[in-house]
Amino acid sequence: MAQSRQLHLGAFMRPVSIHTGAWRYPGAYPDANFNLAHVRHFARTLEAAKFDAFFMADHLAVLNMPVEALKRSHTVTSFEPFTLLSALAGATERIGLIATCSTTFEAPFNLARRFASLDHISGGRAGWNIVTTSNPDAALNFGLEEQVEHDARYVRAREFHDVVTGLWDSFADDAFVRDVESGIFFDPARMHVLDHKGPHFAVRGPLNIARPVQGWPVIVQAGASEAGRQLAAETAEMVFSAPGRIEDARAFYADVKGRMAALGRARDHLKILPGAFVVVGDTVEEARAIRARLDSLVHYESAIASLSIMLGHDASGFDPDGPLPDIPETNASQSGRERAIALARRENLTVRQLAQRLGGYGGLSLVGTAATIADAMEEWLLTEASDGFNVMFPYLPGGLEDFCAKVVPELQRRGLFRTEYEGTTLREHLGLPRPANRFFPA
Repeated sequence: MAQSRQLHLGAFMRPVSIHTGAWRYPGAYPDANFNLAHVRHFARTLEAAKFDAFFMADHLAVLNMPVEALKRSHTVTSFEPFTLLSALAGATERIGLIATCSTTFEAPFNLARRFASLDHISGGRAGWNIVTTSNPDAALNFGLEEQVEHDARYVRAREFHDVVTGLWDSFADDAFVRDVESGIFFDPARMHVLDHKGPHFAVRGPLNIARPVQGWPVIVQAGASEAGRQLAAETAEMVFSAPGRIEDARAFYADVKGRMAALGRARDHLKILPGAFVVVGDTVEEARAIRARLDSLVHYESAIASLSIMLGHDASGFDPDGPLPDIPETNASQSGRERAIALARRENLTVRQLAQRLGGYGGLSLVGTAATIADAMEEWLLTEASDGFNVMFPYLPGGLEDFCAKVVPELQRRGLFRTEYEGTTLREHLGLPRPANRFFPA
């Protein structure tokens, strides 16, 4: 008998594994970041397993770490998301395609047009992961001398969202009549000129593309700070969270869903999917051995550089075998900084231990058999710690294929995950309503 609640599963890709040592693992594809045939195979495997979405992370700069560490990391470069996902749209039929795109360094009109295009090309499978970009080196690539202050980025993001969604509503769904006999292609009365003028943007519109198949591509958000949580409650339809413990996840879930209710939004119109690094073995011991070998492939230079990025502060001068010192606040990601500090304090880790943990992957990890991993996922779902997971694979293709071949069937056996897609769009996969057109209500 199927559960009343079912998991949603996204595959969080960069466009491959987030683990710094993944490219060196035996049997992994070292060139997967720039090998379209490999990435296409990953997407098709995920679609065969009925994943909700392929979630493409992105950076707007090579990661700000020392060259000795930089040269060892496969996560610093990747395909541009829209280019890759447009190619994957033609290689798949059902799986959602989520692209990360920054509100800090983009123009709303261009972004709205690209996402509308991806939604049409894919038949309604696009999603926009809204980020405000915490990497200070990204600012240097866009004519700025320093990063925009944290809360200011979120204020801009809120206006940016309103402009983009307003542009997606430029045309009524029935605006393009394409009447061959009369010679009327579209009805001008069913077109809206946005004429937005705000603190950050002046955008006339309309968007020069028909309304997206889904009305709007699915809105995804990942910030966990106060400003990020509020933006999620106001605008998001999927949240990529990063709790370390189930208790923290339950508190985050209750907070964001509670904010939604206060705003008059239905709780089920937003899905919270924490990132989960999943390592599958035939025994728990085998899974732990895979994780240990993977972590052993991370060099200390890379580890301390990753810690510096997460803290927004250079950690290379810290005593490796001493406790983590007090870290001043910066314009870097506040949620990432707080997670690192909390982990160090909670487990009494030295700087070296913390760096090695975070240098591979330091977030939520599910390491075990298909049954123990399914047990954990079921507990998170049924105790309202999450609505599913954005799964991160330890290495490609093996880690991805093991999850799809072992964990997915176990979840299906328990009635926790679909055996077939019931719809064709990402919104249908996630159980989300199609937004009404604010200018042309039905």
